[in-house]
Amino acid sequence: MFKFLKEKLENWTKNLAKKSEEEEKEIVEEVKKELKESKEEKKVQKKEEKETRREEKRKEKEEKKKGKEGKKLKLVEEKEPEEEIKGIFKKLGEKINKVKISEKEFEVYSEELEMLLLENNVALEVAEKIVRELKQKVVGQEFLKKEVESAIKDAFSDIIREILISPPDLIEEIKEKNIIPEKKEPYVILFCGINGSGKTTTIAKIAEHLKSKKISCVLAAGDTFRAASIEQLKKHGERIGVKVIAHDYGADPAAVGFDAIQYAKKNYINCVLIDTAGRMHTQKNLLKEMEKIVRVCKPDKKIFVGESITGNDAIEQVRSFDEAIGIDGIVLTKADIDEKGGTALSVGYITKKPIFYLGTGQEYDNIEPFSKEKFIEKLGL
Repeated sequence: MFKFLKEKLENWTKNLAKKSEEEEKEIVEEVKKELKESKEEKKVQKKEEKETRREEKRKEKEEKKKGKEGKKLKLVEEKEPEEEIKGIFKKLGEKINKVKISEKEFEVYSEELEMLLLENNVALEVAEKIVRELKQKVVGQEFLKKEVESAIKDAFSDIIREILISPPDLIEEIKEKNIIPEKKEPYVILFCGINGSGKTTTIAKIAEHLKSKKISCVLAAGDTFRAASIEQLKKHGERIGVKVIAHDYGADPAAVGFDAIQYAKKNYINCVLIDTAGRMHTQKNLLKEMEKIVRVCKPDKKIFVGESITGNDAIEQVRSFDEAIGIDGIVLTKADIDEKGGTALSVGYITKKPIFYLGTGQEYDNIEPFSKEKFIEKLGL
């Protein structure tokens, strides 16, 4: 994920270290100059002290001649030359072990960083936010040379954590709603997305995942338009051992969802997963139909399913569905072949909605709950 990001960060820190080495030479020259000046000052000081002693002796002799007791003036304690030299070299050590990032240096790097983020499917407004916040965290700050790379990476990681929203625990939410069986209220999840995003397969994967957590499910074949879509969902249901409620092609998808909910109530089933027809985010009439399904089925969660490899297209898709029905979260498929990772970052920031799951392959167990820390780890941070 985020191809070349780690390499770019390493190159930048190397350049900073190189610049620091050049500064070191300047600092060493300054210290040499200070030492030279210090030696000259010592010579002048010693000369003045000799003259002061001579004058004191002359005054003592005069005092004795007058019969008075001579008084010795206390000399100001001299700072040992060795101690002063040690202080100068301590200052030198502190300077050459630290790196300070200037605004000018950051601006040069920020252009490369922003371009890198855009190339990795990060939306422009998200890339600009990352660069802006990174600038606030590192410009003008002093870092130990050996820690500068880790400090920049930590700052970058913190920004990613702030952008991504942690999903609620879906398993716990389902269990909480099912805690009183007499109520017979199943937890309802509606899935939406465009054609070919892997929505139907994702529903089967989530059903299998819920089964592994001792949560019973029923599937609603709400895609009554696409050829063979009902058969596809029924096939998945047979393989994972989950009941599928279906009507004929051309039937009202809201009615299919309603019947699945009634079946779940009657049979004390914990969760209803409703499939819907894939529709382009530009098809306003079909998005309106989604509103009817939501109104009739009253889902607890409305989840958008999109491909992580579609980049900025996924952002426009999820934005349109969110405006139409108010989605609650996201599932990104094909995360296993996504070398960039920017889609996850962008859809999370643009919608301010959490990513619940990542699809990582074709098998039913190839789905994993989304984790911010794992995502950051995959970025090489």
